[in-house]
Amino acid sequence: MAADMREQMDQDERVRILMEGMRGKSLNDADFAMEGTSMQVVEFDGSGLPLTYDPDVLKEFYAARPLAVASRLAQVGTAGSKYLTATVWDALTGKLEENAVARTRVLREVLTSLGPFFIKLGQALAIRPDILSPQAMYELQRLCDKVPEFDNDQAMAILESELGRPIRDVFSEISPKPIAAASLGQVYRARLRSDGADVAVKVQRPFVLETVSLDLFLMREAAALAGKIPDQRTDFLALLDEFAPRFYSELDYVLECENGLHFQEIMKDIKQVVVPRPYPEYTTRRVHVAEWVEGIKLSQSDADDVEDLVAVGMIAYLTQLLESGFFHADPHPGNMLRTPEGRLAILDFGLMTQVTDDQKYGMIEAIAHLLNRDYEEIIQDFVTLDFLDSSEDVEAIKADLLPALKNVFDQALSGGGARGINFNELAGDLAQITFKFPFRIPPYFALVIRAIGVLEGIALVGNPQFALIDEAFPYLSKRLLTDEAPRLRAALRYMVYGKGNTFDVDRLIELLQAFEKFQGVSNSGPAGLPAPAAPAAPALAPAARLGSAGGGAMARRRVPGGPSPLAQLRSGGGAGGGGAGGAAGRKAASGVSEALLFLFSDNGEFLRTFLLSETVNSVDAMSRSAALELLRRLSLDRALGGRVPLPPVFSSVLPPLSADDEKLIANAEKIVNFLLQTSQARGGGAAGGGVDPEVLRELAPVLPQIAPGMQRFGLQIVGGLAERLNERLFNGVRIQLQPTLAAYFRD
Repeated sequence: MAADMREQMDQDERVRILMEGMRGKSLNDADFAMEGTSMQVVEFDGSGLPLTYDPDVLKEFYAARPLAVASRLAQVGTAGSKYLTATVWDALTGKLEENAVARTRVLREVLTSLGPFFIKLGQALAIRPDILSPQAMYELQRLCDKVPEFDNDQAMAILESELGRPIRDVFSEISPKPIAAASLGQVYRARLRSDGADVAVKVQRPFVLETVSLDLFLMREAAALAGKIPDQRTDFLALLDEFAPRFYSELDYVLECENGLHFQEIMKDIKQVVVPRPYPEYTTRRVHVAEWVEGIKLSQSDADDVEDLVAVGMIAYLTQLLESGFFHADPHPGNMLRTPEGRLAILDFGLMTQVTDDQKYGMIEAIAHLLNRDYEEIIQDFVTLDFLDSSEDVEAIKADLLPALKNVFDQALSGGGARGINFNELAGDLAQITFKFPFRIPPYFALVIRAIGVLEGIALVGNPQFALIDEAFPYLSKRLLTDEAPRLRAALRYMVYGKGNTFDVDRLIELLQAFEKFQGVSNSGPAGLPAPAAPAAPALAPAARLGSAGGGAMARRRVPGGPSPLAQLRSGGGAGGGGAGGAAGRKAASGVSEALLFLFSDNGEFLRTFLLSETVNSVDAMSRSAALELLRRLSLDRALGGRVPLPPVFSSVLPPLSADDEKLIANAEKIVNFLLQTSQARGGGAAGGGVDPEVLRELAPVLPQIAPGMQRFGLQIVGGLAERLNERLFNGVRIQLQPTLAAYFRD
């Protein structure tokens, strides 16, 4: 369905360009500067500049330095004059739209020449379809921050000054020239004297802080003026104030080092992800030292496991986004490498963003509301996720917004696949929502779109049928089934029961199947292989990028028909591991349903509680069905000649089955068939087909681990059935005695 939808969307040129841009097709991830590239900075004494973003302090600082301001304005005016003159001429001749792409190309060259702030600003705007046209976005995404290197002697002087000791005291070797040069700094390859480790040493350019802070001051003054334009939907001042603090943080290499350490902790349970090991003891505000790793950019690799590594990357980004809330804010193809061992290295932690708990849970809740087509709740999700301003009168716009949302999502979720969608109508409805209502794309979500889009773009090169949602849903199911957060527990219940109180067994089985895919039951043994022995340190030479040799497990290539790469991930101490004997237990019962192991583990207690009522109802219905069938076969009522009816108490204890009871029995059969089959028998397909005859043999090795959970659940079911029986028995006795008691009191 995803492939069909992509094919139809590609028929619209604007949509095709937009989607290619979102997938990073135009991103420039070159290692070196293009020929003729130059970068201008303003050289002055920046003593007294704030080291964090403070617009009031900046205004006061530059008010006392008019010459520096005039110098930068001259640079900006000179560089931008060609673009501005051509754009004004296009406006006068009515050719703005016709020449938009050519002018954006010129703008890209102007931004590159003006240095770090303008390059980063252009890159930030290049993922904002709410601000730029698809063609302009596509061109700006080709911005490259690789610029000519600065003087090597100056770099060594900065390095020695920052370290506070001679370079030879820290490094036994260092490359004579930089390996790469970017707008903020340049990178050398070196070897630590302390332990002989190969490291990447990044040295910040001189006058970067001075130039960036001056550009921020000037741009903020311009944004304040732009905010006075009537009917202006984009708050440029707020956009700049969102962007600026992250830029300042990227200038602080100590913070980047701390980000790297924190990111290592977040990724520690995803064994196929390599995170560069930073060296805080050698890192200062203007010097960053981290381990070096050999590797090829994932976007440029022709290895046959690239699609697997894309799935690993998807899990890594979802873990950041929906668990830690600490998100890699520079999802660039050049920041993802395939190591020689077949693992995914994620690099560069200068730009990170924080996602709030409200936004984390809001995204999962929105998915649940979307699957249940609860459009009123989706509108509230838009507020939670900052697509709609909370100050807006949401109730006032619901009357118009609800029909538009219904048209959009009903088409997208309709049966029959993407070919049943009328894309002209869909595009019109989306345009109505975008332009008629006060929607905006929050900055954090633009970064999410970029990260996911880049990963999808890499995978589509090798597999046009790739659907990222297939790799994302297993992780989402794992979160819903194992997270103890009250909002996610409520989201799980909503996912299975919807807005009403109707149990959807197929939805639950979908979640459990996806959970199994994540957990990774595999006949070939443990998901990870032992870490390879560390190779001998090579002679210093240019390499792909900085990173970490790392440790842990190597990625295993997928064999045809084998488990998804998600199924190869192991989360240490994760759900399903503790109560089911962990990886060892899973290996011993490699064919047993992972969902069954999870259900009766300690981590599955909430799901058992969640299912208890449905299980009691189902067992009650099945037991009544069996008892009624026994009565029918024994013909007890006919044995009495049909003249003596069954006593009311008997009828109360065994009421006839209703349509709801029949549905409960069918649901129970589906769940039992799903759980009590081996993974091989199910093959990842739909439940059904009865219990596999091998199941008891395969359950035997793990029964000691799951027996306590099974016992507790069994006792709860017995308690629930006894409660139902007592209630019916009491009602039957009451009905039987009612005439006698009524006559007694009447007499």
